[in-house]
Amino acid sequence: MTSFLRSDRSGPVAAWLAVVAAFVLAMIVVGGATRLTNSGLSITEWKPVTGAIPPMSDAAWQSEFAAYKRIPQYQQVNRGMSLDQFKSIYWWEWGHRLLGRLIGLVFLVPFVWFLVRREIPQRLNLRLAGLFVLGGLQGAVGWWMVASGLTERVSVAPERLMIHLGLAFALLGALVWTALDAWAGHARQTLPSPWGRRALWLVGLIYLQILLGALVAGTDAGFIYNDFPLFNGRLVPDDYWGGSLWATIAHSQGAVQLHHRLAAYLLLAFAVALGLAAWRSNYLAQESKLLALGVAAAVVAQAALGVATLVARVPIGLGIAHQLMAALTLALAVVFAWRVRRI
Repeated sequence: MTSFLRSDRSGPVAAWLAVVAAFVLAMIVVGGATRLTNSGLSITEWKPVTGAIPPMSDAAWQSEFAAYKRIPQYQQVNRGMSLDQFKSIYWWEWGHRLLGRLIGLVFLVPFVWFLVRREIPQRLNLRLAGLFVLGGLQGAVGWWMVASGLTERVSVAPERLMIHLGLAFALLGALVWTALDAWAGHARQTLPSPWGRRALWLVGLIYLQILLGALVAGTDAGFIYNDFPLFNGRLVPDDYWGGSLWATIAHSQGAVQLHHRLAAYLLLAFAVALGLAAWRSNYLAQESKLLALGVAAAVVAQAALGVATLVARVPIGLGIAHQLMAALTLALAVVFAWRVRRI
């Protein structure tokens, strides 16, 4: 029995996964800062290995700057910027990519170590291998996103930004869930409960809202219609229709901001109602009740932060805080969903 318990749970593995999750959270924050400072297109090549070394001489800096001058963003937006100004955006993107490389190492090296020592619960081996593949895919998707802004656009394609950010948040949620699984061991069987489904619906709504927010960021929709709750005094933005269904969903600034607001209202109502219902429930443990209220409070705080960010026309500090709060809210909702499935 002792051998079974030792193979089914591992505190060190849980701690390692929590550290990786913290790195992914940092990656999300740095990625948000990179976007808000318009730094994401400053490095025009993808060099997974040699790209870890920044320019080390004046000639190398001039070469990087010359490559940037050939893309539309420089020619149409930043023409005439100095080398020092270029360096300021370059370092953001370089730091973002370096952090991605560090996450790969922070995951891979302990993963191999724990595998060799057979300290990973066997039921988690394939899941962890899948997370590593997903992390590698995230790097490729990141370059695919950047490539969309190097030839004809002055920024990346909003739908590619949405996929890139969505993968990062999916990784964060999966790491949190798996860390909890490693720490607690295999769940004991319980009677079916509606709370498991409700909690997953909450996670799904939060994730959907994050994807819609990525479209707002990708289209720079936060810089228009900065009144609230109306859109320049109207219920529906004047430029809602983008000419086609896809253009409206992914590229119309008015449409993506309206969708983001409507989803926020739905999420806010659902999270608060779920939190109150959980608090009154005779079925849930006290810990689950507190988690439900915590998620509801986080959603309320995130909604208020979103309005403040919009009205202030997306200052960098508020924009980063809004993205960080989204990540923390999702992580907390994942913990709640994991907990109610182990009543």
